[in-house]
Amino acid sequence: MIVDGSSSQLLLKRRRLAIPDPMEAEPAKVKLAEIKEKFGREIRVFETSASSSTENAAPDTDETDDFYEFTAEDYHRLLSTKKEEKYLKTKKLREAEEATRRSRITKTVIRVRFPDNHTLEATFHPSEKIESLIVLLEKVVAKPELPFYIYTAPPKKQIKDLSQDFYSAGFLPGAIVYFSYDTQKVSNEDIAAAEMGPFLQEYVMALKGLERDIEIVEPVQSAPEPVEPAPPPVVQERKPADKKPVKPKWLKM
Repeated sequence: MIVDGSSSQLLLKRRRLAIPDPMEAEPAKVKLAEIKEKFGREIRVFETSASSSTENAAPDTDETDDFYEFTAEDYHRLLSTKKEEKYLKTKKLREAEEATRRSRITKTVIRVRFPDNHTLEATFHPSEKIESLIVLLEKVVAKPELPFYIYTAPPKKQIKDLSQDFYSAGFLPGAIVYFSYDTQKVSNEDIAAAEMGPFLQEYVMALKGLERDIEIVEPVQSAPEPVEPAPPPVVQERKPADKKPVKPKWLKM
């Protein structure tokens, strides 16, 4: 089938017009940069596709691989497989190996899920304490005056030791924790008003969707015209040279 050259050029032009203007992503980049400078870490907000049924019920939806958390139990179970090997090593050598492992990990991503299906994602250094996450939440939640706590699930387990760092807690390379107001310390009226949402402050909710705005599609380049391979050189067969007839010696004319 022969494709008209003019129609292919028109197709390429239409594809180029569909590409978003990179200048439209500048406000989103500026906003994210301002938030990072204000809090000293990368933060983004997005909405989850499924919600938990109640506050005390652990979500039972299937998540993608990057949502699964590496729990402290998994961490200690992994270390227990090398129990015999550790006994054979000196304490100084074990500490050196542990320090080497810690130095290789420079970032952990923590996601905090709220009852209204929104998720706050923030980056931390593994050596930071879990208390730094609580400090961040006190700055971004809509009602910081109400007592709250965070927990892991399933099963639901409140995180009480805030002096632990993320590395020791096993929150590597990331983890999901859940946000809840402390119903034992807050009146029912305040809880009812707070749970109507939103759970995050307005300027934080404004971060929702900014990641999509800065995703710039790479320009579509016209495909190079196929180059037909040059035909192989024709090798002409050399004909044997015509030999002159040789007269036999016995033939006498």
